[in-house]
Amino acid sequence: MKRAALGALMSLVAAPAVAQDGPVTERFCPNRPSLGASGCVTVLGQVQVELSGVDWQRDDSGDSREDLTLFGDVTARIGVTRDSEVQIEFTPMGTLRTRDKATGTVSQRWGAGDTTIGYRYALSHPDGRALSSAVQPYVTLPTGRAGIGDGDWSAGVIVPVYWQIDERWSLDFTGQTAAAVDDDGHGRHFDASGVVGLGYALTDNVTAVAELSVERDDDPAGLVTRTLAAGSLAWQPTKRTQLDLLAVAGLSHDAPDARLVLGGAFLF
Repeated sequence: MKRAALGALMSLVAAPAVAQDGPVTERFCPNRPSLGASGCVTVLGQVQVELSGVDWQRDDSGDSREDLTLFGDVTARIGVTRDSEVQIEFTPMGTLRTRDKATGTVSQRWGAGDTTIGYRYALSHPDGRALSSAVQPYVTLPTGRAGIGDGDWSAGVIVPVYWQIDERWSLDFTGQTAAAVDDDGHGRHFDASGVVGLGYALTDNVTAVAELSVERDDDPAGLVTRTLAAGSLAWQPTKRTQLDLLAVAGLSHDAPDARLVLGGAFLF
């Protein structure tokens, strides 16, 4: 259920840090709440924590209706060099509620989710300004309970490209390829996705992003294409704090019907 594990990830919702003379001492550029990823990296020695208080998703496309809710999904981004960072993501608690459409039977599972470890290296403009890009390999470890986690390990590479057009507008693309876990929880298959986003700074502290995501999933159980549309808002009340909201709608039959995420980010 944890589709596009990190799946896709692009941070256009945060205003990039202003360029400085000499060593950079602080940079706050959250990935969230967009579907894509970012070329921006955390400053050496600093830690960004990004948290989803509630992440709810409904999938009504099969013989059953599934509601997956994750609580406290957290990502720590740790600057390790001038141009790179390590990312660790973990979901401490999730619940999967399944209702069979034919019988009306309801079942529910609780448990922790999987753990994802990634490494982001900035190919250009690690501050996220101008035309920035990065490469981010990752691996997901099966630490979660069945239904909440994928049931087996997976790995992939994310390549984000971000263009800050001017002080208000930005454009981005995030490509991802992965060895994703099969639907039955055993083995892996090829999965690829792309996310295009257009961002606009409503004010100096509030940014809105509109995105379109297309994923091709070559699962042995059936090849599917998932298309999603998303909109997000991010508000930075301080230079080290962000509150945000993400809303996603499925545009294709095999895509989850809806998703809502409420959370934020903090710089330490």
